[in-house]
Amino acid sequence: MTILVTGGAGFIGSNFVLDWLAQSDEPVINLDALTYAGNLENLAALDGDTRHTFIKGSIDDFDLVSRLLAEHQPRAVVNFAAESHVDRSIHGPEDFIQTNIVGTFRLLEAVRAYYGQLGNEAKNAFRFLHVSTDEVYGSLAKDDPAFTETHRYEPNSPYSASKAASDHLVRAYHHTYGLPVLTTNCSNNYGPYHFPEKLIPLVIHNALAGKPLPIYGDGQQIRDWLYVKDHCSAIRRVLEAGKLGEVYNVGGWNEKPNLDVVHTLCAILDELSPRADGHSYKAQITFVQDRPGHDRRYAIDASKLERELGWKPAETFETGIRKTVQWYLDNQAWVANVTSGAYKQWVGKQYGSCT
Repeated sequence: MTILVTGGAGFIGSNFVLDWLAQSDEPVINLDALTYAGNLENLAALDGDTRHTFIKGSIDDFDLVSRLLAEHQPRAVVNFAAESHVDRSIHGPEDFIQTNIVGTFRLLEAVRAYYGQLGNEAKNAFRFLHVSTDEVYGSLAKDDPAFTETHRYEPNSPYSASKAASDHLVRAYHHTYGLPVLTTNCSNNYGPYHFPEKLIPLVIHNALAGKPLPIYGDGQQIRDWLYVKDHCSAIRRVLEAGKLGEVYNVGGWNEKPNLDVVHTLCAILDELSPRADGHSYKAQITFVQDRPGHDRRYAIDASKLERELGWKPAETFETGIRKTVQWYLDNQAWVANVTSGAYKQWVGKQYGSCT
């Protein structure tokens, strides 16, 4: 048996592939376009591992996806492939429409054709798992109950609107064509291999570089923080036992204002890698103008996943964030490569005209 993972060189996807092969000998076919956030260095531990096959390519390439499905006959497709940064979607929304909507559509079309020619036993075993975000639900007031799976979709950014559209396509392909789909909507992930544009890795990187730690607005935007390896374990569980056509919210039960997260990071860095001048990294905090349409609060109610499938996160925010800071301190070469442009140059040299 084999699974096809799309977007498996990105932050969450690469963690999923690494965790999957640490716990299973079932091979992984890994398709990733290697845009700025896709990084083969994330998968360096799998060099020479015959269980892992990497293919550079996009989910909007119908012919490529169709060929991979026909050649490898996977029992499941796990779709991580997405443009996923809100700020980038504000400045350049077209890439998000192309990957998250058109790409998901073409992937679904290829999977639908593949599924249609499977025998009954293979059809019964096949799954298409679509990984999405809590941002499709919009924003919550401070005292509102957390998002459940039946919460109305109210996306507020080009990114979340494009992910909402992809979710609707996945649902439609289940109800119209009978495709055996599962959807997960997760809260904010953090952990190893996170590209340093998102809050937690950006703060760690800037702190150590002596740069300002930028905080949008008043820093009181609240997010539910989920350690990436907990997210991976939830996806494995949904893939194993989720009910077809269902949505499962995945959260860490860790609501924190952004400013509190930054203060926590500074305190851990003060302990593990103190500044030469003896001052706290908090001195580098700088408040900047808030971004347009910034959602005030996200919160995931993950009780359905615990109630129906027995999953709950293994890490608290306190344990997960300490592991994350230590990982970045121990992997400064990785950070330097992804922030210097050297990695993109390597991809161009490695793949030449197909980059």
